[in-house]
Amino acid sequence: MDVQRTGSVVRPPSPMESLEKQLSCPICLEMFTKPVVILPCQHNLCRGCASDLYDSRNPYRFSGGVFRCPTCRFEVVLDRHGVHGLQRNLLVENIIDIYKQQQEGGGGSGSSDSTETPLKPKDSKEPMCQEHEEEKINIYCVTCQMPTCSMCKVFGQHKDCEVSPLASVYQVQKGELSNAIDALVAGNGRLQALLNQMEDACRAVQDNAQRAKQSLGERFDLLYAVLEERKGMLLEQIGKEQDEKVTALRALAQRYGERLQAGSELTDTAVQALEQSGAAEFLLASKGLITQTKDTAKSSLGEERPEPGFEKMDHFTLSTEHVEVVLAKMDFGMVDDDEFEDAEGDEEE
Repeated sequence: MDVQRTGSVVRPPSPMESLEKQLSCPICLEMFTKPVVILPCQHNLCRGCASDLYDSRNPYRFSGGVFRCPTCRFEVVLDRHGVHGLQRNLLVENIIDIYKQQQEGGGGSGSSDSTETPLKPKDSKEPMCQEHEEEKINIYCVTCQMPTCSMCKVFGQHKDCEVSPLASVYQVQKGELSNAIDALVAGNGRLQALLNQMEDACRAVQDNAQRAKQSLGERFDLLYAVLEERKGMLLEQIGKEQDEKVTALRALAQRYGERLQAGSELTDTAVQALEQSGAAEFLLASKGLITQTKDTAKSSLGEERPEPGFEKMDHFTLSTEHVEVVLAKMDFGMVDDDEFEDAEGDEEE
């Protein structure tokens, strides 16, 4: 007889404790979970525990099989229905319901010890079948590619389907998912490497573009400097000829002024001679005066004059059309002189 110690007092187990022991499954060691099946040897098991035991002994056999009772080691032979072919022990299930009601109501008619702790039912976290609410999902339908319960295989919509143990399919699909994760991680690694390459390429493009802009600016600054230098040289040529012509014209103007003044003075002298009343005095002065007046008049007719068009500066006209064409067509990579000649040829046409 089992006994319990409470402090220093040794007492036999209470009736409720004995009942709890009788209502415990020998596999899960917890209170029976309905449905409860009775074996040919009259021992009881949770049908879920019996199914797990049957599957562990017969992983690939669904047309029958055997397993031993965990209590007495009696060999239980099952038909094609498996554990679902075993009878349910409704009496034990009713006793469990009554026991739970007594515990919930604070009863315990066979025990006066308030310190007894009722046996809690097994807390099952496994998913249950939607069509058979009391059945755990314990097999996998290969045909429909979905987990299901044994009742669905025997009597339900999967009775004509090919099924496989849930554990084996679980291991296979878990391995497939693990391999897929490895492939995904490797793919992510490659994408990260490509992303790093793209970022490096972006930075390289920005750096190269900055250098190209700087080089282009320097080229145009040099071109501006060449144009400014050439402009200064051409302006200097125009200014030089301008000074030469202005100097020559001013020299002629000065000479013309001097002769004009001399002619004016001679004119005044000749007029004064004409105004003299005495013939003798006039004749004495007129001979030399007449000759001088004629010579001065003749010299004015042959006076040096600027050439026609001397004042024009048309020869300093600069044709820039061909240069404008070249500049308009200027682009990256134009390093061949033939391109410059082609541009000049297009302009001439």
